[in-house]
Amino acid sequence: MKRYFILICFSLLFFNSANAQGLLGNKAEVFTHQDTLRGSITKERAWWDVKYYHLDIKVNPADSTISGSNTIRYQVLETYNRMQIDLQKPMEVYKVIQDGKELKFQRDGNAFFIDLVAPQQKRDIKELTVFYGGKPKVAVNPPWDGGITWNKDKNGKPFIASTCQGLGASVWWPNKDHMYDEVDDMLISVNVPKNLTDVSNGRLQSVIDLNDETRTFTWYVSNPINNYGVNINIGDYVSFSEVFAGEKGNLDCEYYVLRDDLEKAKIQFKDVPRMLKAFEHWFGPYPFYEDSYKLVEAPYLGMEHQSCITYGNGFANGYRGRDLSGTGWGLKFDFIIIHESGHEWFANNITYKDIADMWIHESFTNYSENLFVEYYYGKEAGAEYVRGTRRGIKNDKPIIGYYDVNNEGSGDMYPKGGNMLHTLRQIVNDDVKWRTILRGLNSTFYHQTVTTKQIEDFLSQQVGLDLKPFFDQYLRDIRIPTFEYKFNDNNLSYRWTNCVSDFAIPVKVTLNGKEQWLKPTTEWTNLPQTAKDLKVEVDKDFYVNVVKGGE
Repeated sequence: MKRYFILICFSLLFFNSANAQGLLGNKAEVFTHQDTLRGSITKERAWWDVKYYHLDIKVNPADSTISGSNTIRYQVLETYNRMQIDLQKPMEVYKVIQDGKELKFQRDGNAFFIDLVAPQQKRDIKELTVFYGGKPKVAVNPPWDGGITWNKDKNGKPFIASTCQGLGASVWWPNKDHMYDEVDDMLISVNVPKNLTDVSNGRLQSVIDLNDETRTFTWYVSNPINNYGVNINIGDYVSFSEVFAGEKGNLDCEYYVLRDDLEKAKIQFKDVPRMLKAFEHWFGPYPFYEDSYKLVEAPYLGMEHQSCITYGNGFANGYRGRDLSGTGWGLKFDFIIIHESGHEWFANNITYKDIADMWIHESFTNYSENLFVEYYYGKEAGAEYVRGTRRGIKNDKPIIGYYDVNNEGSGDMYPKGGNMLHTLRQIVNDDVKWRTILRGLNSTFYHQTVTTKQIEDFLSQQVGLDLKPFFDQYLRDIRIPTFEYKFNDNNLSYRWTNCVSDFAIPVKVTLNGKEQWLKPTTEWTNLPQTAKDLKVEVDKDFYVNVVKGGE
């Protein structure tokens, strides 16, 4: 029998341990026992630290199956003898071996609980191997709906790929499927029909031809990697490469595309070195020099798989040929190349511990599009672009989701999150300092999994302001803060309304053409004025509303 629990959302929401203000109305979110197993750090996960995977699989396009094993090396943090490994239905675990002995296990939905026989002493390094197989869930609308895509190219050859953010990598391979614990390094061996190529993360170690008309590609990832960042891409690929002279030296850039798309790719992929130059300027060195940078054609729009970015944007600028900002600047670059590659810094380098904090990936990467435009076309062009993306904001629910149940928040984490960061830049009011902060994020949290609180605290410290009310407003509330002003005798009175109780960010305004900074709170503040018919304008780079009150 399934167990359920219900979270009722009123105007004041408490997202587990984090006090979060939101305005959802009376809505109910229902989560299951399986959501808890997937989204929480269970006792069966907490006692061990994953160190290494060797995923060794056979992908069979003829019957849409995946079979093989995953060898898991781990360190014991606390003595315990039960381990949770995740693998989603309809995939099956066939057996689990440790020290040459077959272990017993029980299945609870998508979680397998393995009873370990050997002593698990604190600080010990141990290994076990999980053997599995089956027909994984087919991705209906990748990358938003995860699973495996079993397509064919226009020449009739298999064109296969994995996508699994949110849903979880356990949709196609067994692992410790929680974002808080990234594996330190990984070997990926993929056996495919002899006329196909597999491209996965890291660097290619070997290609071995076998007697059964198949061959095995083995890739090694030398850096920590999150589970959903691991991928397979299988097709009739051809490749070309270049070397980017970056901040840490030479970066190998490799490009894999279907045979018929080679010439188009050689033109369109010129955005890669442009991207690397801009993002190393803003964010610091590309985080995975050791594993190279790859851009791989895929049978869906694209995804931020670490060191193996996937691409399906039709070899055209914009987002499927459209400018999401409506300003024209979005047609100056290939959205998928820029956005998905931006995730190498925010998603793959700095990674959320819980998907409720997915804004850490998407808000910063949405904002990276603006910074790319600014780098090549000027500061005002970048600002126009990010302001233009406001048209996609819905303010439907808070950006932060519910913790411990594998729940992401509003899609506003993209355009609203980007505009939140653009607003914060205005508050900093120092472009050199702002760039230093962005680079500092990537060095301070290099190859780490993080929480929203860690990012909030870092930014508060670097900016020199208590930014908790700022983040409460934009991440945990759906209201747009409103600068309200009115005239009373010879005073200009102003305040923040439609906001959390302690919202008090400074704001840049123009009074009759003269720029100055005000420091509103939620209480009325008076500014003596002698001018009649005073014109008040709030800087448009602040994501706020403005209303003139009664006089």
